[in-house]
Amino acid sequence: MKFAVTAVALSTLFACALAQAQTAPRAAAAPAAASATKGQVVKMMWIDPLTGLMGPVGTNQLKSLQFLAEKFNASNPAGVKFEVQGVDNKLSPAESLNALKAAIDQGVRYVLQGNGSSVAGALIDAIDKHNARNPGKEVIYLNYAAVDPDFTNSKCNYWHFRFDADTSMKMEAMTTFMKDKPDVKKVYLLNQNYSHGHQVAKYAKETLARKRPDVQIVGEDLHPLAQVRDFAPYVAKIKASGADTVITGNWGSDLSLLIKAANEAGFNGKFFTYYTSVTGTPSALGTGGEGRVFQVGYGHPNMTGQIQTWANEFNTRFKDDLYTLAFSHAFSALSNAMAKAGSTDPVKVAAALEGLKFNSFNGEVEMRKSDHQLQQPLYMTVWQKAGGKFAYSPEKTGMTLVPVKEYPSYVSSTPTTCQMQRPS
Repeated sequence: MKFAVTAVALSTLFACALAQAQTAPRAAAAPAAASATKGQVVKMMWIDPLTGLMGPVGTNQLKSLQFLAEKFNASNPAGVKFEVQGVDNKLSPAESLNALKAAIDQGVRYVLQGNGSSVAGALIDAIDKHNARNPGKEVIYLNYAAVDPDFTNSKCNYWHFRFDADTSMKMEAMTTFMKDKPDVKKVYLLNQNYSHGHQVAKYAKETLARKRPDVQIVGEDLHPLAQVRDFAPYVAKIKASGADTVITGNWGSDLSLLIKAANEAGFNGKFFTYYTSVTGTPSALGTGGEGRVFQVGYGHPNMTGQIQTWANEFNTRFKDDLYTLAFSHAFSALSNAMAKAGSTDPVKVAAALEGLKFNSFNGEVEMRKSDHQLQQPLYMTVWQKAGGKFAYSPEKTGMTLVPVKEYPSYVSSTPTTCQMQRPS
């Protein structure tokens, strides 16, 4: 299944001005450099699932990407026009590599992917080999959600840029918050059986041992990715362990079905998650889990400013939630880098992205030069009734994720072992 979308410019000067304010760089790009790119079309290919259990997540994200392309096309520092296409990879590395080849054959130089670190690893390797063999036809990989820390450590690559916070960064913030929760005593680790799930468990054990050595890990399970339809047996094991807290990096159906099973089984413990706001999970929670379900992330459903205006418009237009805000990071970074470079050539843009600081929806952020990991603030939020200044309710549940703690970039930042090999 294949979609082709060309984003449409906004029609009002007010929206253009707001978008410009949202994406303005710290230091304005030279007018001559920006004018060199004005009106150029930047072809982009989104490669992620549109079918299967994770299809609803991908469908939301493709709409989100198209919507934000429309907004940034109205106004961005480089004056470029982003042209977005989407391909269903069925959550398969092999399908993703086929899609990548087709994209390159069509002249696409910018690829976006995020769902599944197994897919991300395959794309990083394939793009690196393609770029080495095809000078003048280089491709940049924009990673918006594949959070395996290895991608900016031992497996770091010059052509890969990550706009989400990685697993270790999120766990650093999460356990800093848990450190001051004396009622967290017995923790169960339940995660998907692939690199991301393994890393969540690894960093949870390491950071809790350092910050809360009194906490017991009373159980640990890994389950197949996007295959389990009934989590009741896993919830039974959690209850039997005596756990008062579950840490999970599950996303999509693997989190929504887990939450559903926990509610049905009457499990009253806490959940510390990465992806509560993602399609399906808010509805699975419903009014249950109030004050007991937490999410760590680089944003939340009740941000302020332009991004919240866009989220409200997206909800009105599509009856859906705008939660993959890393797309906004990517468009901001690309347009600022293109303005700085005075070019849309991936070779020049990659060089301009390194070390780039720019203003985004969660403040000033930086694409760290040493490993191409975006450094940004993170938020801890908790599931509560919507209302007052936290009125946005995901999936119209009457509930929302209320921010309870913000961690500046320096708190959540983790060191890197990356030995970046830059092209000559």
